[in-house]
Amino acid sequence: MSDLLSPPTKYDAPASANHRLRVKVCGMKFAENIDAVAALAPDFMGFIFSPNSSRFAADELNSEMMRELPDSLRKVGVFVDQPSDYIRQQVARFALDLVQLHGAEMPAQCAELRQANVQVIKAFSIGNVFDFNALQPYAAHCDYFLFDTKGLQPGGNGTTFDWNILRQYPLSVPYFLAGGLDLEHAETLASLRLPGLFAIDLNSRFEVAPAQKDIGRLHAMLSRLSRSEPQTAATESTRES
Repeated sequence: MSDLLSPPTKYDAPASANHRLRVKVCGMKFAENIDAVAALAPDFMGFIFSPNSSRFAADELNSEMMRELPDSLRKVGVFVDQPSDYIRQQVARFALDLVQLHGAEMPAQCAELRQANVQVIKAFSIGNVFDFNALQPYAAHCDYFLFDTKGLQPGGNGTTFDWNILRQYPLSVPYFLAGGLDLEHAETLASLRLPGLFAIDLNSRFEVAPAQKDIGRLHAMLSRLSRSEPQTAATESTRES
């Protein structure tokens, strides 16, 4: 990634509590590890419901335990090209707060879920270039976008993309930044100025095994991120509450 330490000055608005960079820890599965991560107080926790993933969680999660997680921790179910009926069933079963659609889902499915009072994060993969016009049909039907690195898998490829691409982000929908984020990126992320940036998504780089998070590394990451408030052009979404 080039020039990430010198973001454009047009996004130099003063940081504030409303612009705090949120953190999502994704790919959770095992009860003890879930409790340990929850104690670190991230803003979001992700659970993968795609059977093809090594982090597939549906057969491992306990619905009662999920309901006992702190109210401040928003639970995200991650789905890949799965029917809306199945998605709604898992939302109800595990008291999910949001769903993340990480496949080739169409705007109509996002709208259908939103009409069922399900908050939607729609993920898009970014390679060397990205056509932001592709987001326009989704904008009215999504609470957030998520930008991940284009790779062989729908997610969890463990590699970054050139974040400078997002300097051209034209929409008001806030987004999550994903793809190979690691402890070495903490200082850059803490001061990163990008239009629309709302949260970061941590996953494979903080694992000792699939779905088993390294609590020490996560604690270090959250501590480093909290040392300074990020400055972004993101406006706090009224949909968060």
